[in-house]
Amino acid sequence: MQALMLAAGMGKRLGAYTNNQTKCMVKVGGRTLLEHAADALREAGIRRFVIVVGYEGEKLMAFAREKLADFDLEFIVNEDYATTNNIYSLYMAREQLAADDTVLLESDLIYEPRLIRMLLETEAPNVVAVAKYEQWMDGTVTLVDDDGLIREFIEKKDFSYASVDKYYKTVNVYKLSRSFCAEQYVPFLEAYIRAYGKNQYYEMVLKALAHLPFAGLKAFEMGDIKWYEIDDVQDLDIANTLFARQEDRLHAYELHFGGYWRYGNLKDFCYLVNPYFPPKKLLDQMMYFYPTLLTQYPSGMNTQKLLASKMFGVKTDYLLVGNGAAELINTLGRTMTGRTALSIPAFNEYIRCFPDCEIVSLSGEAHDYRFEMDELREAASTCDNLVLINPDNPSGAFLERAQLLELADLCAEHGTKLVVDESFADFADPAVRYTLLDDDILEKYPNLLVMKSISKSYGVPGLRLGVCACADTAWTERLRRLLPIWNINSFAEYFFQIYGLYAGQYQAACDAIALRRAEMTERLSRFPFLTPYPSQANYILCRVDGIGSKELAGILLRDDDLLIKDLSEKNGFSGRSFIRVAVRNEADNEALYRALEKIRL
Repeated sequence: MQALMLAAGMGKRLGAYTNNQTKCMVKVGGRTLLEHAADALREAGIRRFVIVVGYEGEKLMAFAREKLADFDLEFIVNEDYATTNNIYSLYMAREQLAADDTVLLESDLIYEPRLIRMLLETEAPNVVAVAKYEQWMDGTVTLVDDDGLIREFIEKKDFSYASVDKYYKTVNVYKLSRSFCAEQYVPFLEAYIRAYGKNQYYEMVLKALAHLPFAGLKAFEMGDIKWYEIDDVQDLDIANTLFARQEDRLHAYELHFGGYWRYGNLKDFCYLVNPYFPPKKLLDQMMYFYPTLLTQYPSGMNTQKLLASKMFGVKTDYLLVGNGAAELINTLGRTMTGRTALSIPAFNEYIRCFPDCEIVSLSGEAHDYRFEMDELREAASTCDNLVLINPDNPSGAFLERAQLLELADLCAEHGTKLVVDESFADFADPAVRYTLLDDDILEKYPNLLVMKSISKSYGVPGLRLGVCACADTAWTERLRRLLPIWNINSFAEYFFQIYGLYAGQYQAACDAIALRRAEMTERLSRFPFLTPYPSQANYILCRVDGIGSKELAGILLRDDDLLIKDLSEKNGFSGRSFIRVAVRNEADNEALYRALEKIRL
């Protein structure tokens, strides 16, 4: 058995990373793609390695001879690499391809080493590694029949989104028998080049062969084997996250602040999104109008405020709509000065975006991460501003309606501005759930500004939607003038427009979260190394004992693709071991419990 890698291309889409080296010399996780491939070949017991080189070929050959000294290396030079494609590189290796069973590799791939070994263990002589199609994938896809045989290779130009459920993406790793190559593939390869030229892709030969009954190309489904194809700088960034060194991997994920749909089977217990809303019918309705929403401008601020008024039952003049609550928090910070009391730890935007304020820290750590009413009363009486996140993030601590209105009275008495972020309030138990988005409350307390993230509560973070409300129209006018005229897009505006049709389902979704939270609190308390704190949000704060919180988060990410929030480095925890875990649906929560059961201290 031998391996054959096609590594002649220039990799122009990787820009500066391939200015003076070929793609397989690009590093992922601190090591080159070539070294990663060699690791996989060693694990599979393969020591003969044929490499077709071209662009910066001398550098590649010198590096391979040094780092892969334990291999029987053979190099084939494609001098025409700049004007040909990979079909010609493979054609140049046709004699070697026909001489032995071969694992065929492309040079821009990274995968877990076990892939090659598992391909070799597959009984079928001719095997194509494929992965169920996901949104991040690009390039040739295949159709697989009920016997696991590949019946068609589909080019990009023939790709149909109506058929994505049937597609399997080629990983571009193949196990091919000597007889298949000598008797079928190489003759077809030579004929294809004569007919269509050298600037083609070798998959087109497989496409022709797949239709023949004797081809017998078996699909090997990747399943949970991690892999990535690196065509451009974003691909490289993602690969460096997926295949980061163990000690760096958690930090690499955390740096992305989302976008985790690109990471395969990752279950995100870090970001706090409603898993029960929106319902499918709402999504279908938005998809129906997708072409219109994509190609038309959204309305200006006045229409946005009208739609928000319809959704929340608050007077239009009191409302502002933002590109997520983060934009509104940032804008609010540009209007705030003076001593500003804030419970710490807190959502970092309330510190980062208030540069002209003197932050007065109310220590949650000193009160076991619960609100302390006497401390809040003191702040309401002595500070210029009091900011409350209720339920608190990350603790889930909750001020009931009477407590919060008492603080509102104190703030009004002392001329203190009160900012209440109720982004998670809809997830509170039904018996204590309430909102300050109410005309009577806003008018009674014109010094009160209420902030709400629609992204989190309503499960639509991709829309980037938030609102704030205040009866002091002079204040809201100052904020409005700092916002762009088109700060939300047409998709977000349309969500506002149709939400009322699904309001009942939203309430049911929030009730479901409350139920799941109670179940999760009880289940997490069974683990001797976790102490969950009472919460009224869609997340639970847990103290971690016997193992560091960062270590625990790293293990869950490494072994089970579960991402949780390590809080040990967050301001307000003094390096103590705490985690925050989002409440997700039943199936995902069960996956978390199973992963935690494997932790042995």
